[in-house]
Amino acid sequence: MILFERSEFLARIARAKAEMTKRGIDLLLVASPANQFWLTGYDGWSFYTPQMVAVSLKQEEPVWIGRKMDAVGAKFTAFLAEENVVPYPDYYVASTERHPIEFVAEELKRRGWDKGTIGVETDDYYYTAKWDAILKRDLPNARFVDAFLLVNWCRMVKSERELEFMRQAGKIAAAAQQAAYDKAEPGVRQCDVMAEVYRVTTAGLPEFGGTFPCKPPNAMVGEYCAAPHLSWTDAPLAKGEIFYIELGGIRHRYHSPLSRCIYLGTPTQEMQEVAKVIAEGLQAVLDKVKPGVACEELAAAWKAVTARHGIEKDSRIGYPVGIGYPPTWGELTASLRAGDRTVLEQNMTFHCIPAIWMENYGLVISESFAVTENGAECFADYPRVLTYKA
Repeated sequence: MILFERSEFLARIARAKAEMTKRGIDLLLVASPANQFWLTGYDGWSFYTPQMVAVSLKQEEPVWIGRKMDAVGAKFTAFLAEENVVPYPDYYVASTERHPIEFVAEELKRRGWDKGTIGVETDDYYYTAKWDAILKRDLPNARFVDAFLLVNWCRMVKSERELEFMRQAGKIAAAAQQAAYDKAEPGVRQCDVMAEVYRVTTAGLPEFGGTFPCKPPNAMVGEYCAAPHLSWTDAPLAKGEIFYIELGGIRHRYHSPLSRCIYLGTPTQEMQEVAKVIAEGLQAVLDKVKPGVACEELAAAWKAVTARHGIEKDSRIGYPVGIGYPPTWGELTASLRAGDRTVLEQNMTFHCIPAIWMENYGLVISESFAVTENGAECFADYPRVLTYKA
């Protein structure tokens, strides 16, 4: 299913080409699956083998180059004309004699795109040192420059269709948090609670379904909550434990993260006070959101609250979100922290996650939101409290 109109794809491509022109780039090679999806609509679990999208200033549409069996998927998901979907034979896959990027280089030469300045995503998860070496060896007449995050920055301002998907994802996220709360009881295994999260994020809601997440939820119990990026086990939950859950609702690859904690029993006074500070600080951030405000100003709003309560947090409190492919739903561009002067624009989307990690536990209350003329539009509707079951 092609999710967006051709006109929207062409507008995205024009945005990328404008940045290419500004940087003096004639051809952009896009390795990131998220950026390939944004530029073309191509969506398949095929990024474990090399594939590339080439954006040339000489041609209106990009070109997708990938494995032959996966080119069929482009017919169903990409807006591209047939001649701009270029398959390589399967004997390139897992071969010690040839490499798919050699095929990419040959295709670029065939199209006359092997000269001038070529931009590549040098620090992307999916652009390897071997790819870089092959391209530079096989395209000796080109000059290579770093174009990492060029497309990511172009993705930050969302269209109305993208915002619709993120709103739907936010509703799924809230339903998944509620499912976790309903399932969590002393004696219930952690993994069984998370199975409910996966059930809801996959099934979605009656009016629209979900999509598989780009990464597993971060879900820690007890003292493990002091570490932000661990996972659940098959141990049974016990009274007096915190279950820290950072999950994402997903709709057509668009992620709306949402984080909350569940306490089994009655939380200590300290925990309740810390949770209140997080909620107060989060609200201060959301109240500050509007076009023209810098990311660092949101961080300052948070810090003003925590400083008043004597709490410190030395990590950032948020980042842009949207399309998610493994391993992240973050857009890897701006950060909500001191010193980041990125200016908010209408329809940018962020996940504000001002978690506090203490020595023996951690607490989190987060929101994903869009920047609007009237402030922050949160995608989920879920209580901003430390939920508990006495």
